[in-house]
Amino acid sequence: MLDALTPPDRNGNPLLGSDDPPVFEVFNFDAARPVLIACDHAHNTIPAIMDNLGLAPDALRRHIAYDIGAVDVTKRMATHLGAPAVLSGFSRLVIDCNRQPGDPQSIPRMSDGAFVPGNRDLSEDDQVRRVETFHEPYHHALSQMLAHIWRSGTAPWLFSLHSFTPTMNGEDRLWDIGVMWSRDSRIAKAMIEILRAEGLRVGDNEPYSGRESGYTMDRHAGAAGLPHVAGEIRQDHLETAEGAAKWAGLLSEVFKKLLVIDDLHGVKHC
Repeated sequence: MLDALTPPDRNGNPLLGSDDPPVFEVFNFDAARPVLIACDHAHNTIPAIMDNLGLAPDALRRHIAYDIGAVDVTKRMATHLGAPAVLSGFSRLVIDCNRQPGDPQSIPRMSDGAFVPGNRDLSEDDQVRRVETFHEPYHHALSQMLAHIWRSGTAPWLFSLHSFTPTMNGEDRLWDIGVMWSRDSRIAKAMIEILRAEGLRVGDNEPYSGRESGYTMDRHAGAAGLPHVAGEIRQDHLETAEGAAKWAGLLSEVFKKLLVIDDLHGVKHC
């Protein structure tokens, strides 16, 4: 395996203890399909030294801490499709890997009405240390995996997988899945058409717009002109292993249909 795909040594890092998990995971590294699945908000883990950021354990089981069900769908989809995946290792409350460092929401003091005591009164050095410990190693792994795939001769696709809460700020969100895109709509438009043909309620840049929350896609695929898209599955569809398996299978079959469409391949700068 490439050295860059090995999580950094935690020795001497004040934010990582010996029992904390790796800051990212590369799954299905040797898979041949030229699609990389990114899971920015895979886990709700908080480093032990941060003492749950001052939150009660039940708060960390909410959507504010991670994308519920996303890790299960990511790994099942990677296995079913035969594609590699990179998953973040820590909660979005430690630092949001799908936001630009420095953005006030990248280390949120409040999330969906919940105060996050451990994120208040952080110095700039404290914030930079989180970027260097959690954010950059994950993104470096994504960059290296895309390069690894591309060196095989095929321009890779990037699929950023998320899940969303059915109710946010008192409003119900009725989409089954949202498809997010910004300037490059190649995959998104075809994906929306296929999903709607399945009878699903599909959001086109809903409940989030890829123009506003597509940091991972922009950084790793948009700037390089690589085909990319993000998907957000409603979390109540993923409450069971059976639900995750169903969605992983559905999305894998959708991608198999998309991958044979010639117009969706190659580098395109929009």
